Amino acid sequence: MKKITAIIVAAGNGARSGLKQNKIFAEIGGQTCIEKTFYAFVNSGVINQYIVAAKKEEIQRVRDLLPDFVQIVQGGNTRSQSVKNALEKAEGDITLIHDGARPFVSERLIKDCVSGAETHGSAVAAIPSADTVAFSDGQTCRYLGKENLLRVQTPQAFITAEIKDAYAACDKNFSDDGQIYFERYKKLNFVAGDAANIKLTYPEDFSACANNCNEKTTGVSETATERRFGTGFDCHRLVKDRKLVLGGVLIPHDKGLLGHSDADVLTHAVADAVLSACAMRDIGFWFPDNDEKYKDADSMKLLAEILRTVAEKGFKPESVSAVIMAEKPKLTKAIPVITENLANALGIAPDKVGISATTLEGLGFVGREEGICVHANAVLKKI
Repeated sequence: MKKITAIIVAAGNGARSGLKQNKIFAEIGGQTCIEKTFYAFVNSGVINQYIVAAKKEEIQRVRDLLPDFVQIVQGGNTRSQSVKNALEKAEGDITLIHDGARPFVSERLIKDCVSGAETHGSAVAAIPSADTVAFSDGQTCRYLGKENLLRVQTPQAFITAEIKDAYAACDKNFSDDGQIYFERYKKLNFVAGDAANIKLTYPEDFSACANNCNEKTTGVSETATERRFGTGFDCHRLVKDRKLVLGGVLIPHDKGLLGHSDADVLTHAVADAVLSACAMRDIGFWFPDNDEKYKDADSMKLLAEILRTVAEKGFKPESVSAVIMAEKPKLTKAIPVITENLANALGIAPDKVGISATTLEGLGFVGREEGICVHANAVLKKI
């Protein structure tokens, strides 16, 4: 089975949008433009590698919006340079290149581009021009008509080795990947685009989105968005000569939690809650404690892998809550740091992560300071 890479180009200025920020951060139906574009590719179910080209000063902002498995590369001064930078990381047999400001790309179009590239080497989305087209440079004017004229869109898909070769051989600056491919190979295959697959460019484009960010633009209203609820529980023994890690944060204590990995009981419970919401078993199923590969593993990295798998099924965390049951240490001062760290890992705001702590008043396993237990709940929403 061929591996598919998706490159999303998001390193432009968006000067024509009239916005005070890069247009990829404009909100559309509760998501930023770049999130909506990215998750359209996730929902297609055919992408194996995701690369986003972003402006240097915006890389961290993009990173905060997208899952950890997305590779972020620094964009260039031109679109061509941004794509070229991203292509250096492309590992798939087929690579799709898409504008970050085209958030309404359909699953059908993504799959058609992949199929077209597999068959013909290239597949460029385009729709016939319904309007007569004229060329003018201010001094001359030439009517081109509308017959055989196409409005070119993205995504555009290519055999990866060939588009890399085309970019390496190109010494001109083009605004379209298909042009660069054609310059090299003197052939180009088109597939039927989609009139709804607009590129958000001008102020009126964003006004239309703001006025229609319901069923007409998002395909589903906020009230109808599918949500899943999951629960998780984990417990680890406290022992000497081990670090105590909770939510990826090192907690000062004279004991630590015993386990095959770093025994981060909080992260394990949260991971189980996320997995439970998608009926995907538990963390022990995915990362068994008899596998040496996960010896002393960083549980936050395991959580990132789980979030990637969940995203491929079309879900993302919306909120998480957890109660830490520990007699000692006292966690009052640590909880804000833990909350922030988990929120960053989950890709949600800190006010969507509710962490609390309680003692068991000296009762039982926890009360005797022999271990720490955590119960967690997670709400996931359909992307």
